[in-house]
Amino acid sequence: RCPGFRAVITGCHASASSLKVSQVALGSWMTDLKGSEAAQVAQDTVRLAYDKGVNFFDCADAYSGGEAEKFLGRCLKDYRRSSLVISSKVFFPVGPDVNERGLSRKHIFEQIDKSLKNMQVDYLDMYFCHRFDPTTPVEETMRALDDLVQQGKILYYGVSEWSPVQITKALGIIKDMGLHPMTVLQPEYNMVDRYVEDEIFGICKENGLGIVPFSPLAQGLLTGKYRKGQEIPAGSRATHQADKQINNLLTDKNLDIVEKLLKVADGLGMPLSVMALAWTLRDKVVSSVITGASKPSQLESNVLAGDVELPQDAIDEIEKILDYHPFYRKIG
Repeated sequence: RCPGFRAVITGCHASASSLKVSQVALGSWMTDLKGSEAAQVAQDTVRLAYDKGVNFFDCADAYSGGEAEKFLGRCLKDYRRSSLVISSKVFFPVGPDVNERGLSRKHIFEQIDKSLKNMQVDYLDMYFCHRFDPTTPVEETMRALDDLVQQGKILYYGVSEWSPVQITKALGIIKDMGLHPMTVLQPEYNMVDRYVEDEIFGICKENGLGIVPFSPLAQGLLTGKYRKGQEIPAGSRATHQADKQINNLLTDKNLDIVEKLLKVADGLGMPLSVMALAWTLRDKVVSSVITGASKPSQLESNVLAGDVELPQDAIDEIEKILDYHPFYRKIG
């Protein structure tokens, strides 16, 4: 089973949560639902994740036009609701109308009901603001989320790709208005994208927020499947992902880093993907890593990371390879 759970908490703080999540979670961003065979593989992956001890399943209303939520709901409906931690997100357009997007009270209220119906549940354990909405006052968004907590439609809430200033502003509003506290953040975080370490880690530790990062394997770059001087593997994400995010990561610099990291992973006797996930979990501010898996074998490998504590000499070697320096990065 997926060993070990962490609370969505970073210390003894008034806003900390006692909700416990598996250190490795399963996300639905890239779930392939095209065709019965692909859907069956996806279902097998979800069920294997549960059998391996994964209790945290993440989705969003915009994934596959709402079909990802419906699919996940069908897969999880046979399990005890109390054994599951289910999350979704709101922000991106779900229709052509001007009010079918963003973080207005109207859109949030309409989408939470749709997400609950799609996923066949009475409540979500966590609900995230997918991106920041500059067209809606933060006060309106935070009060709407607080109302959903009071109504029992969500238990905890947080944000995804928000800047440190935006997060800090929201936390101040929550405190001033006496709202239910924000509990969790879901930013991107991995070996080659470490911007959250510069300010957001500190904000979370000071305010008792947990981090559940997405893309901990950098779109697949940190699996070792993409190698310098070799053809892109047939059927991999780089051959079909519409927004080409993984393709943009396949630079000579990143591929050189992968080659060096592979040697460290080989020395530890583990796949690069497991080492990369364990590295992301090395700081206890990270409650869980949200992984994607297109087939059960990938899930089998990913869950091993929950039982790995990297030795300090390996962490030091990884730091030399990554050679990270703080930098400005557009968020969202």
